[in-house]
Amino acid sequence: MKINRYKRIGEIVAENIKAAHVLKENKIDFCCGGEKEIYEVCKKKKINYSELKKKLISIDYPKKKFNYNSWDLNFLIEHIINVHHKYVKESITIIREYCRKVSRVHGHHYKEVVKIENNFNELAVELINHMNKEEVILFPYIKRLISIKKFKNIEPNPIFRSVINPIRMLEYEHKFASQILKYIKKDSNNYNPPKESCNTHRALYSKLEEFEQELFVHIHLENNILHPKAITLERTLKYN
Repeated sequence: MKINRYKRIGEIVAENIKAAHVLKENKIDFCCGGEKEIYEVCKKKKINYSELKKKLISIDYPKKKFNYNSWDLNFLIEHIINVHHKYVKESITIIREYCRKVSRVHGHHYKEVVKIENNFNELAVELINHMNKEEVILFPYIKRLISIKKFKNIEPNPIFRSVINPIRMLEYEHKFASQILKYIKKDSNNYNPPKESCNTHRALYSKLEEFEQELFVHIHLENNILHPKAITLERTLKYN
C-alpha cells in the first residue's frame, strides 16, 4: 500500500480494508470522515503521521513463520501471553465497537449482524475468563514444573492433582470458542459482506476473519505444543 500525506482516509480503506483496524485504534473515522486527508487528520488529532504511515504500510508485510516447537516452554508461555492474549484483548474492544455500530445502523435490514453481535459478546466473555484461568492457574504451574526440573526443587502438590485436569477443561473451552466462531462465520457468509455494505460493516467482517485465524494459531500453540509438553514434563518429574 502506498501512502502519502494527501491520500484520503476513504481511499486507504478502499485499498485494504485491514487499514480500518489501524485507523480505529487511533480513533480516526474511516466511514463518515473518509474524504479527509490523512496528514490533516493526524495534525488535528496530534497523531504522529510517520508512525501511523509505517503501521499502515506494514499491513501488507507477510508475517514471520516461527518454529514454535523448538521454543523453550517459558518463552512459549510468554509469547502466548504477550502476543496472543494481548491480541485477543485488544481485538475484542475493536470488534465490539464495530458490532455495536453495524447492529445499530444496519441491524433492521441485515438481521444476521445482530446475531453476530450476540455471539461475539458471548465469545468475548468466554475468552476473557479462559485467558485469566491460563494466566492465574495453568501457566504458573507449568513454570513451577520447569523450575523443579532445572533447580531440583520440591515437587509441587497442586489442588487439581495433575496438569491434565486443567488442560482438559481449557481444551473443552477451546472447542466451545471454535463452535461460536463457526456460527459467526456462517452468519457472515464466510466473512463476505453484502456488496452495498459501508466501510464499518466491511471492517467488521475483515476483523472477524483475522480474529478467527489468529485464534486458531493461538489454540494450536496450546493444544498441540504447550499442553503435550507440560504433560510429559510433569510425568517425567513424577516417575524419575
